[in-house]
Amino acid sequence: MPETPVRRVVITGLGAVSPVGIGVKDFADAVRAGRVGIGPVRSFDATPFPSRNAAEVAGFEPAAVLRNLDPDRWGRSALLAAAASRLAVEDSGIDARELRAGRSGSIMGTTSGESAVAQSLGGQWVTQGLKGLEPRLVGQMPAGQIAGAVNAELGLSGDAQTIPTACSASNYALGYAFDMVRSGEADLMLAGGADSVNRLTHAGFYALGAMAKDLPQPFDAGRSGIVTGEGGAALLLEPLDHALARGARIYAEVLGYAANCDAAHMVHPDATSIAACIRAAHRDAGVTPEQIDYICAHGTGTPTNDSTEIRAVRQVFGDGLPPISSIKSMLGHTMGAASGFGAIACCTALEQDFLPPTANLVETDPELGPGVDCVPGRGRDARVDIVQNHGFAFGGNNVITILGRYS
Repeated sequence: MPETPVRRVVITGLGAVSPVGIGVKDFADAVRAGRVGIGPVRSFDATPFPSRNAAEVAGFEPAAVLRNLDPDRWGRSALLAAAASRLAVEDSGIDARELRAGRSGSIMGTTSGESAVAQSLGGQWVTQGLKGLEPRLVGQMPAGQIAGAVNAELGLSGDAQTIPTACSASNYALGYAFDMVRSGEADLMLAGGADSVNRLTHAGFYALGAMAKDLPQPFDAGRSGIVTGEGGAALLLEPLDHALARGARIYAEVLGYAANCDAAHMVHPDATSIAACIRAAHRDAGVTPEQIDYICAHGTGTPTNDSTEIRAVRQVFGDGLPPISSIKSMLGHTMGAASGFGAIACCTALEQDFLPPTANLVETDPELGPGVDCVPGRGRDARVDIVQNHGFAFGGNNVITILGRYS
């Protein structure tokens, strides 16, 4: 049988429900301005913790965005994913009937699934016993509900998969959706991720000693850890010829990606493995290190992650590092949505010709070595043609996506 031709794949819709804004315009404006969406925790009692800040989505009213889902029937992570996907579809300008009629679906990443639901159920179990669990919440609990909510909201009948590879999950989702569209297995796909702020995740990172007391400061000499965050990120992928035929705005072309696993340490990243993943992504995308104009870093703000990430980048780029910044300085660590927000930031950088900044940066850590440009403070005007988006996770799960300006 003749081989199915590989299709070029582009991103035509962006949806962000984030701590710095809802909708791609507000998100992009906030990122460019270096606006920080971090403040005192509102969703649970954080007074027992020394670290009491989080990056929560303020003013999120699911009913104001969603058209089909009953918010009472779904958990917060599912609602964040569905709302982001609805916004991405609206941003793309595609006819919703065409989307429903085609082989369209969603791939969503997550770290903790419906963690806020689990938190509520845990409290009920402790105080009321197993029989005291609220059936409505039990039905919201499965992590698969996150992608299921996207398909249910948009009436999609294609794949609905939730990828639980933690903090690199959105990049996994983006790569998988890219494969499905370029191979012809799907017509259009939504990719991204969602997680919600909760006591369990907050306590877990505090117990690991990875929590900043006030603000995250990626790449700063005084950095001390992460701040937990939440949100929903979604990108609409479609074949280039289809996008051109309908006159769509094209944010970026997905050039390639790569994934690997350190398989060595549960929480400590490995520079050599990350460097291998970067090289593999470059090969898949058909680019060289010299062509990369910007790196959207994983950049958690922990001492170990940031230094390991820079060492890995140096193994590939030598001393000619492109600008590298971390939007977690503004959004906090949004867990399974993190690299999805990174991809959205990369798309807006390509569209608007700017470098996203690292906020809260006082002094770039000299131990990172010379030539590290973290774009401190605010976004910087710059021509950007090819960008590299990082996603790393506990367990050594690394994914690098490469996006380019369509031409």
